Amino acid sequence: MDDRPPHTPVLLGPILSHCAPVSGIWVDGTFGAGGYARGLLDAGAARVIGIDRDPSVFALAASWADECGDRLHLVQGTFSDLDTLAGGPVQGVVLDLGVSSMQLDQPQRGFSFLRDGPLDMRMGDSGPTAADLVAQVEESRLADIIYQYGEDRASRRIARAIVRARAEAPITTTGQLAGLVERALPRPKPGQSHPATRTFQALRIAVNDEFGQLVQGLEAAERALEPGGWLAVVSFHSLEDRVVKRFFQARSGGGGNANRYAPATEDAAPQFTDVSKGIAADEAELRANPRARSARLRMARRTDAPAGPVDRTRLGLPKIDLEGGH
Repeated sequence: MDDRPPHTPVLLGPILSHCAPVSGIWVDGTFGAGGYARGLLDAGAARVIGIDRDPSVFALAASWADECGDRLHLVQGTFSDLDTLAGGPVQGVVLDLGVSSMQLDQPQRGFSFLRDGPLDMRMGDSGPTAADLVAQVEESRLADIIYQYGEDRASRRIARAIVRARAEAPITTTGQLAGLVERALPRPKPGQSHPATRTFQALRIAVNDEFGQLVQGLEAAERALEPGGWLAVVSFHSLEDRVVKRFFQARSGGGGNANRYAPATEDAAPQFTDVSKGIAADEAELRANPRARSARLRMARRTDAPAGPVDRTRLGLPKIDLEGGH
């Protein structure tokens, strides 16, 4: 395995050192460029099941995947179904959340405003696009999406600008959307991100149901992991990290109550132990891979307690109804 993947997996080193010695069957639930899968195989995993909703990534892996033989099994699907797709108990699961740098670098995917392209943002190849969303969702719900998923305080102003613009002409490209958001907001101060950054994040999350997928994926990992197995989750913004943190708290017996007036809750037996605090990239990794700057890794080890659904009110999920307004 001499050819390195085109994009560097974030926080792979801490994952491998935390789980050492790596062995057994692992699931890379966000295969992408294959960096995590390759790292796990190099570290001693007997087999890696690589899952991705984007069918194009498997063609990109063809140059090296054949070298792995039956140690690497690639499956198109979502990590919310990883227990079913894995087909049996596994020793570890790795999830790298959000959009991959490989997808960001492809203008035709519509994830980035740095280069103009169709306003798509789908991680897979089916379902409504971001263009569909901005064309169909009513103004108040569009503002909620931008506020809840993008944490942008100017969400109402942005939603109003989108609705006014779409009344004149369809918004079909990333450049159109970025431009109208930029015009709707004050000029950013030096060092601040582009005004459309939060809007693009919010729409991407909505298009791909990222929080629904995340919770279902965490539950699926719990079902798939054998006792002693590891779950490692890399997140890239505070909303994701909060959900992962609270999931591990709830499933390790330390989740507390949804609110102070609710009855006390106790898990009969924790589903996870050895829960790590948020692990950030060190200076060496940041120099080699600037994408790691916002990343946080959380890990935990599966116990032998029965798996089950998690109480979603304990996870700090953004409260938004995506069904209305379409």
